Amino acid sequence: MRKISQILSFFLLALAVIACRTNDSDLDSLKKYRDQLTAFRAEFAVKEMPDVPFFLFGMGNRVKLLYKNGQLIHSFSGKVLKEWDVDAEIIIPNLFKVKLKTKKGTNVIISEDEGGVFIQEGKVKELVEGTNFPVNLPAFNDHPYSEILKVLHQELLVNIYDSKPVPNYFVYQKPWRRDAAMMAMCFEKTGNLDLIRDWVLSIDDPYDHNNKAGGVPENEADNLGQSLYLVSLFADKDHPVVQKIIDELPALEVTENNKRYILGRSDFQEVPVYQTKWLKFGLESMGLEDPYSIPPGPDNYSSLFWWDYHAFHAPNENNWRNDCYPYIGWARDHFNGIKKSPISNQDYPLTWEIKASQADYGGMAIIDDIFVEQQTSVPHTWHAAEVFLYLLDEEMKLSE
Repeated sequence: MRKISQILSFFLLALAVIACRTNDSDLDSLKKYRDQLTAFRAEFAVKEMPDVPFFLFGMGNRVKLLYKNGQLIHSFSGKVLKEWDVDAEIIIPNLFKVKLKTKKGTNVIISEDEGGVFIQEGKVKELVEGTNFPVNLPAFNDHPYSEILKVLHQELLVNIYDSKPVPNYFVYQKPWRRDAAMMAMCFEKTGNLDLIRDWVLSIDDPYDHNNKAGGVPENEADNLGQSLYLVSLFADKDHPVVQKIIDELPALEVTENNKRYILGRSDFQEVPVYQTKWLKFGLESMGLEDPYSIPPGPDNYSSLFWWDYHAFHAPNENNWRNDCYPYIGWARDHFNGIKKSPISNQDYPLTWEIKASQADYGGMAIIDDIFVEQQTSVPHTWHAAEVFLYLLDEEMKLSE
């Protein structure tokens, strides 16, 4: 059945290619991407997601644009920038490109590259106003999942606006330190850190206060280490928030057997191993003294911190996972070196979050009401970051 589906999909693509006069290189690129997706889903896992064709333009601090159903729309205002009476369309996610054939026979290309977003109608190509801000777009040529990495990277970059790295700009207005820190790790690798510089340097509170219990904002203890790490990317210990973070620590400190660690709440639970790992990483990143020891014992989030302190992990940790929050499973899999977590069965986007407590899913209506009904945001940057970093790390280990 899967083979028949693949043949049918390719046949329909071929018809669209003929209609849109797509050149061979575009078709080859899309085929390469889909071949990688097939291999990836067989190696890892796949989740069925709503079949809603669309594409987001506006990586980095560019104007945010949504393409769907022959319209190019300003994502925040809903204003239609351009509209075409479409006879055929092809979305090529790994080329950041949409190709259209209008019913009058005009060929239209909407594309994005390191220089901006462009619309070409016939032979006339124009830069979209508000998009001429540079971004770095590596090709990942030597990686077996190069095209997937391009799309994951795009899903990260498109969720920066006004320098703010957010989980999904349709449903979250503010950055989350946890998600932002993971995004920053990706941008360190791709030369895009400057895109979030202004927001990071504006941080003036040790906590993001995004999670709320009974409407009351939470002070999440892992935010302290995440904030230190983020600020360390652009400033030193003299940044004003650093002392505020240091001043917060005594209230969270616990001493057992002459060893000190921190204990607070993160995602509505006490996870001192995870929180202390983040704090130690943040202190080290900032070049500050570190008097803390990672506590023994089980911790539900311990394996989510996969890039250091591997010896400090309770073997009986609760390995809870839920595909509504796929970043949890991906982080655990990265720590444990296994391949159980999914990406989408759709070409784009590849990532998501479902039924998150603080998300305003009404913002997804501009794409399709099904996302509101199913309480789903696509793409999602923590998910994208975990998959992105897993793939880069795995390739690095294989090359050693």
